[in-house]
Amino acid sequence: MPRLPVLSGKDLVTVLKKAGFSVVRQKGSHISLQKHASEKVYRTVVPLHQEIAKGTLLDIIHQTGLSKDGLLKLLKK
Repeated sequence: MPRLPVLSGKDLVTVLKKAGFSVVRQKGSHISLQKHASEKVYRTVVPLHQEIAKGTLLDIIHQTGLSKDGLLKLLKK
């Protein structure tokens, strides 16, 4: 399985917007995003840091219902 790239919070928000997420609100350096799917609502919070820690990135991927491969495909678009 390919390794996850190092992403900034701003880059991750851009990728999640491509996946259909919309910004709900921002409080300080954290942005809340949400996506309505069939009978399920995905929510996550992305910190606007220069570099997101690997564990935080994995948690965000899990919360959004994406896979690592799905995230990598969105990055290439």
